[in-house]
Amino acid sequence: MLRHVPWGLLGLALAACSPATPVRSPASPAAATPTATAEVAPDPRAAYPQARRGEPADDPYRWLEDDGDELSAWIAAENRHTDGALGSGPARAALRERLAVVHRYESFGVPVRRGGRYFWTYRDGVRDQAVLMTAPALDAAATVVLDPETVSAGGRFTFAGWVVSPDGKYLAYGLAEGGGDWTTWHVRDLATGKDLPETFDHVKYYRPVFTRDGRVFYGRFPAPPKGGEIKALDYGHAVHVHRLGRPTSEDRVVFARPEHPTWQFDLEVTPDGRYLVITIGDGQVGDRGVERIATLDLRAGATAAPRLLVDDFDTELILAGSDGPRLLFMTTADAPNKRVVAIDVRRPERAAWQTVVPAGPHAIHDVIQIGRQLVVTSLVDAHTEAVAYDLRGEKLREIGLPGLGTAYFAAAEPGASEGAAYFTGFTVPGAVYRYDAASGALTAWKRPSTAFDPTQFETEQVFVTSRDGTRVPMFVVGKRGLPRDGTSPAIMTAYGFGGVSSTPYFDASTIPWLERGGRFALVNVRGGGEYGEAWHQAAVREKRQTGIDDFLAAANHLVSAGYTSVSRLGATGVSGGGTLVAAAVVQRPDAFGAVVPVVGVHDLLRFHLFGQGAGWAGDMGSPEVPAEAAVLRKISPLHNVRPGTRYPAMLITTSDHDVRVAPLHSYKLAAALQAAQAGPASVLLRVYTRSGHGASRLSKRLEQAEELFTFFTANLR
Repeated sequence: MLRHVPWGLLGLALAACSPATPVRSPASPAAATPTATAEVAPDPRAAYPQARRGEPADDPYRWLEDDGDELSAWIAAENRHTDGALGSGPARAALRERLAVVHRYESFGVPVRRGGRYFWTYRDGVRDQAVLMTAPALDAAATVVLDPETVSAGGRFTFAGWVVSPDGKYLAYGLAEGGGDWTTWHVRDLATGKDLPETFDHVKYYRPVFTRDGRVFYGRFPAPPKGGEIKALDYGHAVHVHRLGRPTSEDRVVFARPEHPTWQFDLEVTPDGRYLVITIGDGQVGDRGVERIATLDLRAGATAAPRLLVDDFDTELILAGSDGPRLLFMTTADAPNKRVVAIDVRRPERAAWQTVVPAGPHAIHDVIQIGRQLVVTSLVDAHTEAVAYDLRGEKLREIGLPGLGTAYFAAAEPGASEGAAYFTGFTVPGAVYRYDAASGALTAWKRPSTAFDPTQFETEQVFVTSRDGTRVPMFVVGKRGLPRDGTSPAIMTAYGFGGVSSTPYFDASTIPWLERGGRFALVNVRGGGEYGEAWHQAAVREKRQTGIDDFLAAANHLVSAGYTSVSRLGATGVSGGGTLVAAAVVQRPDAFGAVVPVVGVHDLLRFHLFGQGAGWAGDMGSPEVPAEAAVLRKISPLHNVRPGTRYPAMLITTSDHDVRVAPLHSYKLAAALQAAQAGPASVLLRVYTRSGHGASRLSKRLEQAEELFTFFTANLR
């Protein structure tokens, strides 16, 4: 539940509502190995903006946690310094143009059917945000339901998600200021195209849900103090119910646990519309992957209260579907590789749970109900395979996928005979397929056409041996025939947090890098879920060093196998991945030529005091527990910066509207590294404005990609 999901592992792709299908553009330019240019300042040790050292002595940059004129002036000076260091000129302009071209293709989200109509998101590759489309049939002419730019107040707000009511009459859509997580949800009457007067504010992370009788359930947090939105703790979540057409002042709380202020609630309605399912996560253990479950029988009347179905934090429980009173969940209960169980609301005790799909040799990644079927996707060495079962667990067929990559299926109504799927890979922009439930056939609905030739690239999977002897997979992407003589620059990335699996994905921003002879590597470090819950648990709390060891082993392999050399090896990661690469570089500064931690958590002794931080203790460890705090100190990027050390070039990036990982983490790490740097390489800080934990606007993604690849090109040589 309360887990981070990476916004594309380079932090530049996978905007919240955009999968893909493109338009052919000019052929790609001739390949040329990325080289440094004269555009970067010749003296990277030029004076950094001064960050004064304060108290306490073991945390001298704590003042960077506090808003004020001094902090604002320092951030502005850091951004100016980074502008000068990154420079400008013909090579950067050419990169900017190529990035715009490879992003300039049509992309389509997976369609969902509501009330006899289909709805999906659409990007033309030029507009800053996706628009929401609808049509009476998948092959019929489509019309625009919502263009976020018409309601974004001149770019002040970004599109943060959408939900259509079961009868297809109403649309709820979220707008987030500056691309952050604080979201206000609006409701539009699709017949008139006009918004209803009611809005749901102070919402984060979780979408509202419609019921078939005109109610909306939504979770909200208490209003944060003005100016304190970035650092406000995620406490006091509560579930409210709203009746469409009534003022929100009449809304009432239907589920809350004030005695447990760290609990949060994710809401879903079962496919048949009968039950509201409340998945409960505890912010103190949330990233450990355990949940409680409450349900509300929506036929029981307006005053009925939810009741607990599972009343302990013992196992992962993810709603997969329903079959009358039998609710189907993907779970780790007695199954580290996960299984599907049925919990009967009339007999919810653990002894009465029934296995529908047993655990197998490969970790289950997702389970989706399409009509009267369950489509189960599993991970085989970090790529997807899919199998269909009926609701009682009888295997119907294996589903042939288009290749080695990642497949996602979308849920469909109980009576549906057809569903939809999305398939992607490192050099395969996401294509949308129609899934025939009777035959299991996948037929392309929207397939991308892009401004590059994917056949010029190849993806290989290799396995590296980590420090403790564990075999760790890694994907390596590059041009066909690229020699392994150590001369190619390479960028590696990983995530390894919260049981989230890192599987093949497409990021158009990597294409110019690959075209010019660079390599890209994705490491499936422990802490993710690629091999089930055991793989996740191998790098939690006191074992967090394990994932760092995996990453460093992969870095060593890329060099020893000739894919690159140390001076040409770059590393980047986002969120939990940003923490990973920052920890790796402070432990082994000699292993990399350049590193870019993106929106990372770097102060591991105070992360729990800000925003969503308390929710990571289950995975990260708690600074309030002495034994766990001792481990955190050993791996905390901030607390392991050593004065007088020759660090590689670093670009530390964050965003001013990131309420998930407070930007203060990046401020403090940048200040510490700039003061400690004894080598000639630059340590830069970039603070993006009007942006959140992930860039949802195309213009922001292009801006960040341009700077990232400009930095790597200049420093990996």
